[in-house]
Amino acid sequence: MKKVSLICALFSLLLVVACSVQIEDKAVEVSSDNKNQEIVKFDRPDASILKGVKIPADKLYFYTSGLVADLINPDAAVGKYERYGDTYQQSISILKKIQATLKEGGFDLEDVFFLRVYLAPNKEGIVDWDAWFKAYGEYFNNEDNPNKVARSTIAVYALANPDLLIEIEAVAAK
Repeated sequence: MKKVSLICALFSLLLVVACSVQIEDKAVEVSSDNKNQEIVKFDRPDASILKGVKIPADKLYFYTSGLVADLINPDAAVGKYERYGDTYQQSISILKKIQATLKEGGFDLEDVFFLRVYLAPNKEGIVDWDAWFKAYGEYFNNEDNPNKVARSTIAVYALANPDLLIEIEAVAAK
């Protein structure tokens, strides 16, 4: 009876070791298939943004927080455009800030693959989509930076500061 128990125990040990080796070998094979794959962009030639982006597992990522415009004139009254600017001015301010933040992390605008944009209505109650689209076109999908990104642009009731009309998050990979 002891021989049978000993044989079963040895057989179980061999089975566990064999399975471990197969799992490790499989893991090496899977990860080696993902090495040096390119980022794939699913384009829409008729649009200024992409349908989607596929990022391979071996790429580095960089995320910004939701960034807002810099204060232009601290002496301007709250609620006046002179304080932070209109939607276009705020968009440009944020895109410059995104560019600088990316640079700190060793990334460029060319590495951005996704933007999430929150637009709030101005004091007249209008969400100025065109101002944002114009600013976007000055930083993406142009001659200097042909990079298109996947993007969500969302109208919101308000941002945390009533003087702010836009907030942008960026995600980059390389």
